[in-house]
Amino acid sequence: MGERIPHWLDKQAALNPQRTAIETSDGGSISFSELRERSRGMAHALMGNGVKQDDHVALLASNSSTYAVFIHAVSYVGAVAVLLNTRLTPAEIAYQLEDAHVSHFYADGHHLQVATESVREMNLDVRTLEHVEEKKESLHQLQTDLDLDDVYTMMYTSGTTGNPKAVMHTYGNHWHSAVASALNLGVQEKDKWLNCLPLFHVGGFSILMKSVVYGMPIMLFEKFDARKVHKAIMDKAITHVSVVTVMLQRLLEVLEDGTYPDHFRCMLLGGGPVPEVMLKKTSAKGIPVFQTYGMTETSSQIATLSPEFAFSKLGSAGKALSPAHLYIDSTERGEVGEIIVRGPMVSKGYYNRPEREGAYLRTGDLGFEDEDGFLYVVDRVKDVIISGGENIYPAEVESVLSSLPGVREAGVTGRFDEHWGEVPAAYIVAEDGAGLTEKEVLDWCRKHLAKYKCPKEVHWIEELPRNASNKLLRRHLSSYSMQGGDE
Repeated sequence: MGERIPHWLDKQAALNPQRTAIETSDGGSISFSELRERSRGMAHALMGNGVKQDDHVALLASNSSTYAVFIHAVSYVGAVAVLLNTRLTPAEIAYQLEDAHVSHFYADGHHLQVATESVREMNLDVRTLEHVEEKKESLHQLQTDLDLDDVYTMMYTSGTTGNPKAVMHTYGNHWHSAVASALNLGVQEKDKWLNCLPLFHVGGFSILMKSVVYGMPIMLFEKFDARKVHKAIMDKAITHVSVVTVMLQRLLEVLEDGTYPDHFRCMLLGGGPVPEVMLKKTSAKGIPVFQTYGMTETSSQIATLSPEFAFSKLGSAGKALSPAHLYIDSTERGEVGEIIVRGPMVSKGYYNRPEREGAYLRTGDLGFEDEDGFLYVVDRVKDVIISGGENIYPAEVESVLSSLPGVREAGVTGRFDEHWGEVPAAYIVAEDGAGLTEKEVLDWCRKHLAKYKCPKEVHWIEELPRNASNKLLRRHLSSYSMQGGDE
């Protein structure tokens, strides 16, 4: 057994019973005492349905306050929540249900059909989340303490290469992640965090954990809508928002020449490297964007750019949070190498996979530290294009492409070349009405990049392929067909 703490929702219901825990975009709200009562009621119902301590319970659902109730209910039972991506096909869901040894499966009404299809050849029933009747009491005893070493959630990696793996997060991982973020960003009485990321993703889930650890209200959106998020920031006393690059770009378009209110103090930006041109736009507008670095295996952020360096270190993901170690596998400062991390927020490993050797996690990401020790994330190891023995980092090329007027978004991937091995190919989403040609794009790249880094072809597409957490799926770019442009 590990260190035990009082159940965090019990604690917040005792400390701040009437404080709002969750607001929803449709105007609903639930207090910490109500959230506790409903979660305990659902826990009794789950146990009545046969869910036992240590069982693996899968959930396929959109963001909602009921999702949060379910998550806390699982912790009162002492079971493990397996959180499924709502964009998966029935076959992909079936793989994860079997791989995670799921014994109970719940889905909301919107995803009931795909959930049912996924278990067609399995001995597993699907229960509808909305039909779970919360019970005020039962003969079952609920957990009153949380063991920080116990596994609480399992989330699958995005699976950009090979089969996805279930990352096991303990209560301690989530606890230390929330505490580390608080030590970095601070916690203030009027903080309210807007969450428009999916709760099955660690970035969205971590906000639920911050809420119950800090006693902080959150505003929960079912999905990202730039205009609705903008309005909430302007009118609903939002202080924090977590976004990825494409979301920030949409918000900048809605904001136009305006500015955010003075009480808005943090735009937490994750999900990979960010084009410098975008960071310069936010800096010019005084938007407090704090780049972060993290992954599912680190229970969300493990490095964040501290507020005082938000504008002087544009493009950096900052330094490792207080309880974390971060190293670059290189021989000297400033050299690009694989990022290696260690800390109490780092997952103990993958379910149904061999145990990781040692305490250090090799992330598969490339980066470097500047002379002051600030981390700059360059790219995924597997995304690197090796052309004639030279390493080309797609994010660097994408940043240059994104700075060209008329380019809304850009993705870069490698394609086979008999002479060089690989060469970069660009896939561009143009701004409405932009009359860009391939020649203009390539001329721009030649001005800003070494010749070997310049794309050898340009494709015009309607949108970039992204996963549920809005990360660019570069390996899917090559399957896109041409949609115009000069050849």
